[in-house]
Amino acid sequence: AKEVYMIYEPIAAAIGTGIDIEQPIGNMIVDIGGGTTDIAVIALSGIVCDQSIRVAGDTFNRDILDYMRRQHNLLIGERSAERVKIEVGSALPELDNPPHDYAVHGRDLMTGIPKEITVTYSEIAHALDKSISKIEEAILKALEMTPPELSADIYSTGIYLTGGGALLRGLDKRIGMKTKLPVHVAEDPLRAVVRGTGIALKNVHKFPFLIK
Repeated sequence: AKEVYMIYEPIAAAIGTGIDIEQPIGNMIVDIGGGTTDIAVIALSGIVCDQSIRVAGDTFNRDILDYMRRQHNLLIGERSAERVKIEVGSALPELDNPPHDYAVHGRDLMTGIPKEITVTYSEIAHALDKSISKIEEAILKALEMTPPELSADIYSTGIYLTGGGALLRGLDKRIGMKTKLPVHVAEDPLRAVVRGTGIALKNVHKFPFLIK
């Protein structure tokens, strides 16, 4: 590579979501990726305060794995856990339009024979509860650190969720109930960071925060 630029992930996510980060208005981004959840308050093209915790999509998969072993004596792989998360993953035990129950295949821990069990979204919501609570705590901590002027902005602009974890059913509603703030899920949250990075690279002169 002839030239290398570095960009903070939450800033890339904000650009990819369509937020004008150059404005003197505070915006909160919660980027729930695979390994980490990055929370940042952005204003005037910079990060005012941030939090990063090692609880994200991979943790959700492990929670589902452990739940299956503990509750159903069923041993499943990482890929199956990911599938369960996509098909019936939920942050709330009660949803307005719930997904259908999902059949999971794995190995019976007692007999060693392959078997199938059916799981509901409410079960998965119960399995993910502790990890989602950790994300909520980190968001509240970031809000506590936010300067009062920007807090007033976030009260009206709300919180933006990006990353694959933002696709978890009911997560926006749950965070909204916890923070009493409006929560928006970015359009195509999975690719928000990639989109933002592309926009920043096309307009290198416009974004002085790109670290060369």
